[in-house]
Amino acid sequence: MRGAGDWGPGARGRQLGALTAAVALMLSHAAAQEPSLDEVLARAGAYVVEFQRKLSGVVAEEQYVQNVRNRFGTVGRMNPLLPTHRALKSDLLLVKPAGGDRWMEFRDVFEVDGKPVRDRDERLIKLFVSPSPGSASQTERIITESSRYNIGNLQRTLNTPVLALTILNPVVQGRFVFKRTDHTDPSLGRTSGKTPDSVWVLEYKEVEKETLIRTTNGRDMPARGRFWIEPETGHVMASELIVEDPIISGTIDVEYRAEPSIGLQAPLDMRERYDIRRDGSRVDGVATYGRFRTFQVNVDEKLAPVVKQ
Repeated sequence: MRGAGDWGPGARGRQLGALTAAVALMLSHAAAQEPSLDEVLARAGAYVVEFQRKLSGVVAEEQYVQNVRNRFGTVGRMNPLLPTHRALKSDLLLVKPAGGDRWMEFRDVFEVDGKPVRDRDERLIKLFVSPSPGSASQTERIITESSRYNIGNLQRTLNTPVLALTILNPVVQGRFVFKRTDHTDPSLGRTSGKTPDSVWVLEYKEVEKETLIRTTNGRDMPARGRFWIEPETGHVMASELIVEDPIISGTIDVEYRAEPSIGLQAPLDMRERYDIRRDGSRVDGVATYGRFRTFQVNVDEKLAPVVKQ
């Protein structure tokens, strides 16, 4: 004889069935609430547009270390006349040039290997806040000066932290195909640790001709890589950009963090690696960002250089 609290086989079966149905309903509801890939891309696109707008009034200080290795991973048997280590300190500014459809970062180097190369006079801020008749030529000079401090047997202008975000801009996304992936580990390591389960990792691949990134000879270099994105907000937590051709392969990883001083997810660090296939050498770089300052940018068409695609 069973008391009121006892359960017979039929009652246990009914309880298990009800529990299974409840779990199935919960899983179905959760699946229904998960955004689609198109929704996440739309949120990321809106985030990038707002990010670029806000960041256009920010100057950051960049500390950037580069090293060159040969095919054996050492500095031996390298050209003794070329540097194999470089430490740069620079001011970094984001603006949108006249005639261009994307934003450009200006790196203004003020220290090389511990030695000043110019006075620390905040000239980027002066250049864009109070433009003068000579501002356009000075802008071009800054770009040329800064790129020449890069080391290694290659010319490059990819080594700017927010370049990959251009791919998520709504007017650019159509050049790429995207898919969600379980491959969550960055290629070049990570500062902030493991990827949270809530973050989506999206792979992308450029499929259109006349690619966003091209060689100095005008050859296409299709871009591919990944983005780490908060699906509910579209916030980009990290990016990976990979370009390659028969001569060179390059990878640039960037992590972002909340920066209260400017109210943005600002770059935390940038890691890069270039493998030069013609001589077997490799260039590695790590840049970190801080001392963010805001100001009101006043860029006119005479000042801003035209982007040459």
